[in-house]
Parts: sequence; structure tokens; C-alpha cells
Amino acid sequence: CGRYFLEASADKLMAVFGEMPMPALAPRYNIAPTQPVPIVRQADNARREMVLVRWGLVPGWSKGPDSRYSMINARVETVATKPAYRSAFRYRRCLIPADGFYEWKASADGKQPYVLRARDRQPLALAGLWEHWQDDQGNELETCVILVRSANQQTSTVHDRMPVIVTPASFDAWLDLRIQKPQPVETLLAAQQPPELSIYPVSRDVNSPRNDRAALLDPLQETD
Repeated sequence: CGRYFLEASADKLMAVFGEMPMPALAPRYNIAPTQPVPIVRQADNARREMVLVRWGLVPGWSKGPDSRYSMINARVETVATKPAYRSAFRYRRCLIPADGFYEWKASADGKQPYVLRARDRQPLALAGLWEHWQDDQGNELETCVILVRSANQQTSTVHDRMPVIVTPASFDAWLDLRIQKPQPVETLLAAQQPPELSIYPVSRDVNSPRNDRAALLDPLQETD
């Protein structure tokens, strides 16, 4: 998952994720790595909050952002054990609101982008982790990563991986930091069933993160 979009209003997001403090959000149709993105997490008072963080995880123990490494996705198969993610997996889980995401399918004339979104047009909650980094001068940075899994039968027609989509019934369990042992959380992730998705090809204009307009979601042909 290297691009996604979020156009839902604040009221629609609160209807899915609950009422909480949240930043002002404008519709975005081509969200790319290193950009600020909203996440939903559990605050110190056990209430949910929505905040903006940078997409691309920077481990707290690292020297800081490093363009040589891409930490925009973490595989569920190894997230509990990899040093870059295991602490966040136990203590800093979050939900990443999205109306849908893009995947690219290989074709004879190059990679064709597709939109994948819920058929009912409801916002999705992608499983994520967040981190806090600070250097010796006190500069701080909060970042996030999206968890990905093997594609299900529907999405495998486009790509072999897909983001983990958390159902509303599992929001509390995913965000509950008291559930720290890896096994119950891994079991929770494995049990998540994504909603029925609408999948259709779109313009290759989405290939450039400079393009960010509603027309990027227009299908090249009738939706499935």
C-alpha cells in the first residue's frame, strides 16, 4: 500500500471512529509516503484522539529519517519480531482512516493503477503503528506505518498484498494497549475480514504524487 485517499467529512469519520479531538482535514486523493496523515490512537486518558503524523516509520532508537529505507508498510507475518516494529506493535497501535487505496497491476503496456474501496463507500480503518522520535537537540517527530497482509481472493486479481482493514467491532481491542502479548493481537489481525470492495482501473495520473484531485478516482471503465 503506497498510496491511498481520504475524502470523508469530519462528521462521517466521527460516525465510524467515534467523537474525539481531531485536526481540520481537507479531502486528499493521492496521499503519498512522507506526507502528514491522520491516525486514530488511544491517548493517555484512554480516550481516542486523531492526530497528524508523518507516513513512514522512524524507530525511536534510530538516528532519524533515512531515505535509504522505506518503512511505509510492515508485514503482519514479521511485525511482532522485527526490531523496527516490535515495540510499536506492543505499545503504539493505531488506526489509519482511508476511503480507499490504490494498487498497481502489471500489464503489457506497464503498470495499471486501480482503486480499491468499500462498495458502500464507508471509510476504512487500516491497521497501523506509530512511533515517537527525538534527537539530542529536542527535535521531535511522530511517524506511522501501515500493516499489510497477503491479498484475499478478491484483491489478489490486482496485487498479492493488501493493507489490513480493521472492522469497527475490533477497534477497541486493536487500540487497547493493555493487550500487549503478540499472540492475541496477531490472532485479532488474522481474523479481520475486509468489506466487499469495489475495484476498478483509473488514470495513470495517480502515479505522480503532485496530482491530487477528485478526478483521480474516476474509473476508466464501468466498475465491477
